[in-house]
Amino acid sequence: MNLQGIVSVSGKPGLWRALTQNKTGYVLESLDAQKTKLIANLSTAKLAALAEITIFGLDDDIRLTDVLERMKSVSGIPDVKADGKALRAFFYEVAPNHDEEKVYSSDIKKIIAWFNTLKPLPLFDEADPTQPPVAEEPVAVEEPAAEAVAAEPEAAPKAKAKKATKKAE
Repeated sequence: MNLQGIVSVSGKPGLWRALTQNKTGYVLESLDAQKTKLIANLSTAKLAALAEITIFGLDDDIRLTDVLERMKSVSGIPDVKADGKALRAFFYEVAPNHDEEKVYSSDIKKIIAWFNTLKPLPLFDEADPTQPPVAEEPVAVEEPAAEAVAAEPEAAPKAKAKKATKKAE
């Protein structure tokens, strides 16, 4: 999932794509159907990049991108207006180690709304450019050749060590 350039703006609903940067902030475009343009002044607005957002966890924080990836494979995503208990049960399925005391049902609703906004977009299925590419098939290395190469360098230092001790005597 490629979330580069996708931000959330405090005080504004929905998600925004950063188009360009100017002296005072960013020019943003909404990801909804209206494609509203917004100039976010950095001195007054707080921007949060989705690729950098984490969720409170019991042991370690959980990356939002990991939760959204798990949500792809889950069937039956609840409605944003569902009961808090149903939302919490769903969130335990996609983020089992989240901290129940610090993650509120409003946070879960926001994450589900973001997922529903991102799902129809082409960037939803793109690979993350910051992650290294995953090799599909491992390359087979012949074991005897690797051992033979490793054995040769070991023999040479031993011979040099013997010569050095003869000179020292």
